[in-house]
Amino acid sequence: MSLAAQASSSGTGTRHTPAGAAVTAPNTDELELPWVEKYRPLVLDEVMGNEETVARLKVIARDGNMPNLIMSGAPGIGKTTSIMCLANALLGSAVKEAVLELNASDDRGIDVVRNRIKMFAQKKVTLPPGRHKIVILDEADSMTAGAQQALRRTMELYSSTTRFALACNTSNKVIEPIQSRCAILRFARLSDTQVLSRVRTVAQRESVPMTPAGLEAVVFCADGDLRLAINHLQAAASAASGMVDAEQVFKVCDVPHPAQVSAIVQNCAMGHVDRALDAITALTKAGYASLDVVTTLFRVVKNAPTQAPAAATGGANAAAALVLPEYLKLEFAKLIGLAHMRILEGVSSNVQLAGLVARMARVVVPPEKFVV
Repeated sequence: MSLAAQASSSGTGTRHTPAGAAVTAPNTDELELPWVEKYRPLVLDEVMGNEETVARLKVIARDGNMPNLIMSGAPGIGKTTSIMCLANALLGSAVKEAVLELNASDDRGIDVVRNRIKMFAQKKVTLPPGRHKIVILDEADSMTAGAQQALRRTMELYSSTTRFALACNTSNKVIEPIQSRCAILRFARLSDTQVLSRVRTVAQRESVPMTPAGLEAVVFCADGDLRLAINHLQAAASAASGMVDAEQVFKVCDVPHPAQVSAIVQNCAMGHVDRALDAITALTKAGYASLDVVTTLFRVVKNAPTQAPAAATGGANAAAALVLPEYLKLEFAKLIGLAHMRILEGVSSNVQLAGLVARMARVVVPPEKFVV
C-alpha cells in the first residue's frame, strides 16, 4: 500500500472560528492569502513534527521566564512558526507591541542593533509577571559579524526585560558568545508521513481533487519542507483544470520526473552508458539545472529498494521499479556526492553530468574490459 493510502485524512493547523462566533461570508482578503499563511499554526499544539522540541516550548509557555533561544534547522520546518506560537502563548493580546520581528529582508547591520533593537528593548510595555518582550531574528546566520558582536552586549544589558529568539539554518554561523547565552533547539526535517498528512488536510479544506500519486509527488518534491509542499500544492491546484496528478505536480515544481531519473540509474546499473547519456542529455535540453538533476538522482538512489517490491503504484513511486543491490547504492551515492560537490563549487556544465553517468556505469563493467 502506498504512503498516500496509509496516511490519515485528519489534521490540524488551520485558523479556527471561536466558539459562539457568527458564521459570515468569506473575506476577500482571506481568500487571497497564500495557503502557507492561511494555514500557518497559531498555537503550539498545531505545529507539525519535532515533538520533543515543541514539548520544550510548551513547558516554557506554561512556566514563563523564556530563555534566549537559538532555533536551528532546515528551511520550512517550523522554526519561525514555533517561536511565534510561543510568543502568542506567553504574551497573548500584548504580542503586537511586545514582539519585534526582523528577517533577512530587513537591514540588520550594526546600526539596526544599536538603534532599532536597543530602542525596542528600552521601550516600556506592561506585561504579566514572568513575561518579557521578545526580539525574533529570523535567519540570524546572515547577520554581519559586527552586528552579532553588538547584539551580545544588548542581550546582557536588557536581559531583565527582553529575550531574544534567533532562527537560523546552521547554528555554527552564529558567533560563540551568542551561542553561550542561548538555549539551542534543533529542528529536523518532517517525515514524509507528516508532510503528507498536512498536505492532504489543506487539499481537503480547499476542495482540491488529487490522485494518490499526485499527493506523493508533492511530498517527493518537498523533501521534508512543509512550506514548500503547501506552495507546490497551491501552484499545482492553480494550474490544473481538474484532478491534480503526478505529471502536473512535477511540471509545476520544475523537478525532473523520478521515472526519467530512475531510468538513468537503471541503465547505469546495467552498464548501458549510451542510453543513460541520452536520457540525461534530454533532461538538460529540457531546461533542468544540473543541481536539480543531481539532487533528484541522489534521492532516487537513496530510496531505491534492495529487493523487488510486491507492486509499484506509479507517480513518485515510479522509482520503486528500480532495484539496486546494497553495494551499488553505496557506490552510486559516493559518485553522486562528489558530482554534487563540484556543481556547488560552480562547475555545472553538462560534462559533469556526462562524467557522472560514465563513472556510475563503470562500476558494473568488469575491470578486464578496460585493459588495452
